[in-house]
Amino acid sequence: MYLLREIRRKEKAITDRNEMIEILASVQYITLAMCSNNEPYLVTLSHGYDRERHCIYFHCAKEGKKIDILNSNNAVWGQALLDKGYVQGDCDHSFATVQFKGKVTFIDDLVEKKHALRVMIECLEDNPSEVIAAKVKDSAV
Repeated sequence: MYLLREIRRKEKAITDRNEMIEILASVQYITLAMCSNNEPYLVTLSHGYDRERHCIYFHCAKEGKKIDILNSNNAVWGQALLDKGYVQGDCDHSFATVQFKGKVTFIDDLVEKKHALRVMIECLEDNPSEVIAAKVKDSAV
C-alpha cells in the first residue's frame, strides 16, 4: 500500500473537495504518470471531469505506447495544474495543483463512450455533437 507523505507547507494544502473539483474541471489538460516493467512514462492529456460520476475521462489513439502500458498496468498517478502566473519581484510562481491516483478503465459501450466524449469537449466546442460523432469510432476512451 502506498502512503502519501504529509505535506510540508500545510498552509498551501488544498483540503476543500469543492476547490479540488473546480481545479479538475477548469484546467484544459492533466499530466498522467504510468509505469510498465519498472519504466515510468508521463503524458499530458486533454481531459474532462465528470462532476456527477466523480471521474476523469481522456481519449487517445487506439494503439501506441500509452495503450500498451495501460493494458499491462492500469494504475496511474495524475496531476491537474492551475497556472496563476509568475509573481513579479518574488522570484516565484503562483499555482494550484490537484494530484490523484486511480485505475484506468477503457470504455467499450457506445453510449458510455459518447457520454465521456461529451464531458470532455463541452467546455471547448461550440457544437460538441459533431465532434463526438467524428471521434467516437476512432478513439480509445
